Amino acid sequence: MPPLTGHLTRFALAVPLLAALWWAAAMTAAAGATEHPAAPAWTAQPAANGAGRDGGRPYFYLEGLPGSVLQDRLSVTNPGPDPLTVRLRGADAYNTAKGGFAVRGAHGSSGTGAWLRTATDKVTVPARTRAEVPVSVTVPDDALPGDHPGAIVAESGGRSVGVRIQLRVGGPTLAALTVEDVEVAGGTIHYTLVNRGNAVLAPRLAVSADGVFGTLLRRDARTLPVELLPGQRVRLTEPWRDTPALDSATVRLRVSAAGGAHSEATASALFVPWLPLTGGALLLLAGAAAGTYAHRKRRAARRDGHGSTGTGVAPSPDLQQHSDERHLVKAGAES
Repeated sequence: MPPLTGHLTRFALAVPLLAALWWAAAMTAAAGATEHPAAPAWTAQPAANGAGRDGGRPYFYLEGLPGSVLQDRLSVTNPGPDPLTVRLRGADAYNTAKGGFAVRGAHGSSGTGAWLRTATDKVTVPARTRAEVPVSVTVPDDALPGDHPGAIVAESGGRSVGVRIQLRVGGPTLAALTVEDVEVAGGTIHYTLVNRGNAVLAPRLAVSADGVFGTLLRRDARTLPVELLPGQRVRLTEPWRDTPALDSATVRLRVSAAGGAHSEATASALFVPWLPLTGGALLLLAGAAAGTYAHRKRRAARRDGHGSTGTGVAPSPDLQQHSDERHLVKAGAES
C-alpha cells in the first residue's frame, strides 16, 4: 500500500486556508447586515396641479401683468427615515460665461428672486412624507414686460436644489440676438452671443468658411445647447479640426432664434504652415552663411598666392651674379 504522507500534508495545509476564507465571508455578511443602505435624496419641485400624483412639471411657469400677484405651490419630498429641515429662498437667474444656468446669491437678486415669497422660509418634513409650501410672486407696477427667469433655492445638509421659475410679465416682447467677436485660433472658432431682447432664446447656429481655393467648411443651422436669458452674453466655441494647411479664409457665423431674431458676423483667418517655413528659412540662412564663409576663404587664399611671387622675395645668387657680369661688360665697352 503506497504511503499517504503527501496527501496528508496537502490536506493539513488546505484546512487553515478554507477556514480563513469562511471567516472572511462570514464577516462580510455580518457587516452587510448591520449597514443601512443610503437613503434616497430629498427632492423639491413644482407641486402637482390638482389632485393626484405630481404632474412632472420641470419648472414653474407664471404669467401676469404688472401689479398682479401670482401663486403656486412647491413640493418638498423626504424619502429618508429621519425628519428633514429645508430652507427656502428666491433668486434671480443668469447665464454663466459659457452658457450655463445659474442663480444669484442670497442678497444679489433684484427681479423675480426679490418679488418671490414662500409661506415659510424653513420647512420641516417628517420621514417618508411630502410637504407643500405656498409660493407667491408679486409683480411690481413698474416691471418691464418680457421674461424674468428665477428660481426657488432649497437648501439642507450642505445640498442645494434650484427649482426654476419662468416668469413672463405681460406686454410687448422683443427677440433680439447678436453674434460678436468672432475669431479663429488653431482649430477652434470663438464667438460671443448676446441676447439684446426681453425674451429667453434658444439660439441656432450655422457656420461656413470660404478660402482662396474654394469652400472649406459648411455646417447647417442647428440648435445650440444654450438657453440665453435676456440681457445676458456668453462666450462659446465651435470646433474646426480639418483646417487647411495653407489658405486665407473668411469665416461666417449666422445665428437665429424664434421670434425673428437673427444676426451674422465674419472673421478672417490666415493659415500658414509655420513649422516648414521656419525650417526652410533656417536652412537658407545656414546655406547663405556657409557660402559667405567659403567665398571669404577663397579670397584670402588668392591674396596669399599673389604675395608669394612679388618683389618682396630676394633673388637667387645665380641671378644676382649674372646681372653683375652684364653690368661689368657694359661698363668695359663704354671705357
